Amino acid sequence: MEEIGLFDAMYTARSIRRLKTDPVPDELITKILDVAIRAPIGGNSQNWLFVVIKDPAQRKKIGEYYRRGGEMALKMYAERERPAHVTQAGREQMLASANHLFQHLSEAPVLILVCLESSPPPTPGSVSPEVAQTLEWLDRMKGSNIFPAVQNIILACRALGLGTVLTTVHSLFEDEVKAVVGLPKEFETWALMPIGYPAEDLARVKRLPVRKVTCLDRYGNPWPG
Repeated sequence: MEEIGLFDAMYTARSIRRLKTDPVPDELITKILDVAIRAPIGGNSQNWLFVVIKDPAQRKKIGEYYRRGGEMALKMYAERERPAHVTQAGREQMLASANHLFQHLSEAPVLILVCLESSPPPTPGSVSPEVAQTLEWLDRMKGSNIFPAVQNIILACRALGLGTVLTTVHSLFEDEVKAVVGLPKEFETWALMPIGYPAEDLARVKRLPVRKVTCLDRYGNPWPG
């Protein structure tokens, strides 16, 4: 199909949790991943790893851990206060969509496990206190090295007529999921992304107006645009 423009993709790249079981050509997955590795990453470290999971037995195992994690997540959402801008109907629709994925993740034709390789911690006394503090800061900021690649995957899927969603529920059973794919201990998983052809509408994403979530120069001074 004809690819859509960047801004069209950004305005319509919804979280797609209902996917068809039709196979996705490997050449499209390669194209998506080739876009992912063009994302910015700190120090040009390129210490990312993308595990493409197509084997039905592996998808079934991961899907079971994801379902169990989903049950835990739904209990959390049940006790969480609903945001003021979200209606009760909207909340119920979101939870129903999430629960559908919890139950059917393994049916997605492709799963991509997005990972980062961690650097070994310094031995005690091998670095100065200032450097040790900087290393702690870097550890906290690790997500900035991988989520730009995740966003590129989301946009590339949308441009190619595919659907996906950034999910992290699998991390509640991270060791078990890592064991399914034989991932070494030095790798951490940051996202699990089901990919397939959408089985739901690709309407424009709705958000609060920019002015509601943006300040000019200081907190409390709304952006005038």
